[in-house]
Amino acid sequence: MESDNNNIKSELRRNFMLEGNLVKVIFLVALPQVVTMLIDSIYNMADAFFVSGLGEAAVAAVGVNDSLMMLIRAVSIGFGMGSASFISRALGAKRDEDASRAATTTLLTAIAVVGALAIFGSVFLEPLVNLLGATDNIRPFSMDYARWILISSPITAATVVLAQILRGEGSTTFSMAGNVAGCVINIALDPIFISILGMGVAGAAIATSISKSVSLIILLWPFIRKRCVIRLKLSFFSPTREIYSEIAKMGIPTMLRTSMMSVAAILINNVAAGFGDAALAAISVANRSMRFIGAAVMGFSQGFQPIAGYSWGAKKYGRVLRSFLYTIAIGGIVGSVLGAGLAIFAEQTVRIFASGDDVTNLGTILIRSQSIMLVPHVWVMIVTGLYQALGDALKAGVLGLSRQLFVLIPCVLVMSFVFGEIGLAYSQAVSDALSFIMAAIMVIPMIKRLISLDKETRSNSFDSV
Repeated sequence: MESDNNNIKSELRRNFMLEGNLVKVIFLVALPQVVTMLIDSIYNMADAFFVSGLGEAAVAAVGVNDSLMMLIRAVSIGFGMGSASFISRALGAKRDEDASRAATTTLLTAIAVVGALAIFGSVFLEPLVNLLGATDNIRPFSMDYARWILISSPITAATVVLAQILRGEGSTTFSMAGNVAGCVINIALDPIFISILGMGVAGAAIATSISKSVSLIILLWPFIRKRCVIRLKLSFFSPTREIYSEIAKMGIPTMLRTSMMSVAAILINNVAAGFGDAALAAISVANRSMRFIGAAVMGFSQGFQPIAGYSWGAKKYGRVLRSFLYTIAIGGIVGSVLGAGLAIFAEQTVRIFASGDDVTNLGTILIRSQSIMLVPHVWVMIVTGLYQALGDALKAGVLGLSRQLFVLIPCVLVMSFVFGEIGLAYSQAVSDALSFIMAAIMVIPMIKRLISLDKETRSNSFDSV
């Protein structure tokens, strides 16, 4: 009976992804992912907001630890995205047990790897925060925050991987529910731990850790209640070369891309620290604000990936192309509206999180310059998402690394050296423009290939009739 129910769920999910109205499917699958991405950004913004009353040093300390959180997420997302890409293609090809084995193996391996990295980071905590860009003034705050982030990092890894597994099968609503609940709890606990209990910056990290634990329980619930196509069982743990190679094929490029985001953030923090704590605080505020807006549209780039993956696995190449083009259009419209709104209210946004003319002026320039380039930045993410969904690790890796390694880091170093603070402020916008040109050149052959494969498939179907 249970097997029959699972088969029915699998077929219903497959029919929805492969036969449903494409615009409707994109919105239904992507919208929960958009909310999830927004909630993830609110997590970080909530900490910055509630510690802002402790002064510039505390705000900067939370910003410095963004890089640490990004590193933890980089490893976790690497595992999760690698698994999600394989899961979508496997389910589209009706290989349900292979998908479940990959999911279970990914989850347990990610927890073990991140846990080992957390132990290493805790042993070398002070050198770690120094590497992240902490100055003498903010080092004590940074260490307090980092300590709790490392303690809770295996939980963070589990929540990230579970959310990606759910996304891989198209069950993004469950992922959204877990993140929303965790965010609400985080916002409620922040003032209690920071102000009422007087724990300062460490209180913000503790509140985040507790909220992540709640998210984990909620994300596990659909698996426990067997409301998903994917099954998580210890007996499915299969640390085989085949499964790890499938995970690594898309996971390693994703991990490298996200890791390079962290490396770039560390570099920017260190460069900004040379201009003073005000510059470091401005970078922190601007990046958090842009991450919030970018997350809204990036949710669509991740939300459409299961649709593309299912369609690719089922050899519905025309549907892959249409899902990509629709997502590009949606991303352009939403990115334009949100970018314009943030550019107009850039100064007011900065003042929510920090005070002082130096922080406000530099933060406003940072936000406005990046807002102008938001649509090109979003399109790069969507193109990268297409290659991830189709399992093309090389092109996904090249695009993923382009903005951070090949473009952003050189822009930061050169422009900050030549133009000082202003150069640093505009460097991210310039890198977005250059990355967009690279993505536009790379995606044209893939579009032609999808058109060709679609014509070939239609021709073969006609001949067989």
